[in-house]
Amino acid sequence: MSEFWLISAPGDKTNLQAWERMNAVTSKSNLSSNSKFHIPDLKVGTLDALVGLSDELGKLDSFAESIIKKIAQYIGEVMEDSKDKVQENLLANGVDLISYLTRFEWDMAKYPIKQPLKNISETLTKQVTQIETDLKTRSAAYNNIKGNLQNLEKKTVGNLLTRTLADIVHKEDFVLNSEYLITLLVVVPKSSYVQWQKTYESLSDMVVPRSTKMIAEDAEGGLFTVTLFRKVMDDFKAKARENRFMVREFYFDEKELKCEKEELMKLASDKKQQYVSSTSKVRQQPAMVPGLLAMEQLHTARESQHSCLFSQGPLLRWLKVNFSEAFVAWIHVKALRVFVESVLRYGLPVNFQAMLLQPNKKSVKRLRDVLNVVFKHLDEVAAASIMDPGMDIPGLQLSNQEYYPYVYFKIDLSLLD
Repeated sequence: MSEFWLISAPGDKTNLQAWERMNAVTSKSNLSSNSKFHIPDLKVGTLDALVGLSDELGKLDSFAESIIKKIAQYIGEVMEDSKDKVQENLLANGVDLISYLTRFEWDMAKYPIKQPLKNISETLTKQVTQIETDLKTRSAAYNNIKGNLQNLEKKTVGNLLTRTLADIVHKEDFVLNSEYLITLLVVVPKSSYVQWQKTYESLSDMVVPRSTKMIAEDAEGGLFTVTLFRKVMDDFKAKARENRFMVREFYFDEKELKCEKEELMKLASDKKQQYVSSTSKVRQQPAMVPGLLAMEQLHTARESQHSCLFSQGPLLRWLKVNFSEAFVAWIHVKALRVFVESVLRYGLPVNFQAMLLQPNKKSVKRLRDVLNVVFKHLDEVAAASIMDPGMDIPGLQLSNQEYYPYVYFKIDLSLLD
């Protein structure tokens, strides 16, 4: 996106002429695009209050910016497969961020200007803090469901040696409740199907003849059942392994399989309900095994994720609304900072002009030089130090904060790209 400079200069007649000259010079040389930034007549209060508020607003500025970045990043994460659409969802009061900035109007309803500056600052702080609290709660819930569903989804992919069998096996495939017999599941490579059919009965004693059948197949091999006596199970496993037939450690438990299916269904449903609007139409996909509702819902939820889950879900709607709220609050913090710093810098009565500059990327240094020349009379000592960085002037390097003869704050929207 873009970087903006929010600056102010005294508004008396002489300096207004200098301001107009600066505006003319920067526009004529294509150094920046400029627009006036309108700040209403706020209540000044005492000097001590302004000094204290200056520090508080600096912290609030950084805090609000961090929350905005978090929300923007989260929108990008939620829209992981539609990142080209992210910027379309970063709006402030329904318009794009640049339009909101360049046409800024103080929100009189949210932040009444008749109340003390301290009260306005506290309102902004509470608002941003509440957004941060809600974001933590919602992101935790989202990450929990997403993580659990991903973990379970991993079980539905992969080969027959590792994937879940909940959607494959059926009660009738097994000999159950027998004191002597047990049914095992064996993964056989495709190239060894014939060998399996010829040798499985002789891999050990007490294998039930003609007890094998293939119940599933993937690109690498097939899943076969075989029934034998329990007491030869270990010997059969060892002989099968020698022939590259891998016995799955699986024993049919109807209750356990039912719980797994219900968990898959519940998570898929939770994700769908929380992040897909009720009017969204989920694209239907064929189930992996006909008639298994849980797996149908799981794969439907996963496949529909990119088409409607994140684009219409309430999580994204919350993120969009609160990004707008946080961004609007942030810009009001910037406006407050300009007001407070302008009063502290230029004195009373309040008379300054705030302006928003969008520097041309290729002319940033030149623009800064022009501003220093135009406004150097506001602070000759600071201007001299800026024009000649080699000068050692006591008091100007007390911190790493940028300092110029005029009031200056940066608004970097490129951080939201």
